[in-house]
Amino acid sequence: MSAQQSQLFGGSWTEEKLDKLQRYLLAYKTVLKNQPFTLIYIDAFAGTGYREIVNGGSADGQLFTELAESEPQRFLDGSVRIALKVDPPFDEYVFIEASEKRFSELPKIEEDFPQLASRIQLIKGDCNDRLQELCNTRDWNYHRAVLFLDPFGMQVEWNTIEAVAATKAIDVWILFPLGVAVNRMLTRNGEIPKPWRSRLDRLFGSDKWFEEFYEEKVTSTLWGDKRRLEKVANFRRIAYYYMEKLEKVFAGVADNPIQLRNSKGVPLFLLCFAAANPSGARVAIKIAQHILGK
Repeated sequence: MSAQQSQLFGGSWTEEKLDKLQRYLLAYKTVLKNQPFTLIYIDAFAGTGYREIVNGGSADGQLFTELAESEPQRFLDGSVRIALKVDPPFDEYVFIEASEKRFSELPKIEEDFPQLASRIQLIKGDCNDRLQELCNTRDWNYHRAVLFLDPFGMQVEWNTIEAVAATKAIDVWILFPLGVAVNRMLTRNGEIPKPWRSRLDRLFGSDKWFEEFYEEKVTSTLWGDKRRLEKVANFRRIAYYYMEKLEKVFAGVADNPIQLRNSKGVPLFLLCFAAANPSGARVAIKIAQHILGK
C-alpha cells in the first residue's frame, strides 16, 4: 500500500471534510440512480444536525485540546443536513447519536425537512452497538449505503469496521484519530497506561500494534547490555498501519488519505475512504481518490 498522504491546514479542516463528503454523496447518487437498490445514508455521530464548535475536554484529559479552535461560534450545516440536502435524496437516512443532549435536538431536522421525515430513522446509542446491529440485520443484497464515521476521538472499534466491510455493500468515510489520540497515547518509552492500551487494542482489533510501533534497543555498558523500548512510530507509520488493516477487510481503499490539521499545524485526523462492495469498489475508489486529490 502506497498511501500518498495530503495535508489540510488551518481552521478549514472541518469544512474540507464535509465538502468532500458532500461531493461524494452527489456522485454516489448519480452513479447508482438507475440501480435497483435501496440507498441509505448512515451518520454514526449525527450530533444535533448542525456543525458544532468543540470545546475540548474528555475522559482522556488533555488529549483532545487541539480540537478547540479559536474560531467564532457558528451554526453551519453538519453532515446530517448536508446529506439531507443531496438531490435526488436517499431512500433512507439513519442518524445515530449517543449523547442524550444532542440526540434531543435531532427531531428538529424532521421539522426542517418534512418531505423527508418518513425516510429518517433516529437511533440513540453507542455507535459500535448500533452499527453492528444494523450491519447484521439488513439484507444487503438489496441495500447499498454510504457511512460517515466522524468521531471526536477513539470511539470506533475495529470489530465495527469489520462488520461494515462484511456487508459488502457499504462505502465508508472514516476520520481516523491519527494525532488527536493515537500518536499521543504512544508514549516514547512504551510505558502506556493500561486504559490507553485497552482503547488502542479496541481501535486496532488486537495488541499487534505494539510490535509495529515499538522496537527494542540494546545499549552496551560496562555492566552489560541494557535493553529498552523505543517508539519508532510517526504519523506516516501509524497511518500506513491503519490503511493496511483497511485493505485486508475492504474490497477497495483509496490510496491518498488526507491528514487533517488544525490552525496550529497539529495533525488531528486521517480522512480515509473504503468501499466494501467488490463489483462497485473500482468506481467508488476512483471517485473518492479524485475528490481526495483536490
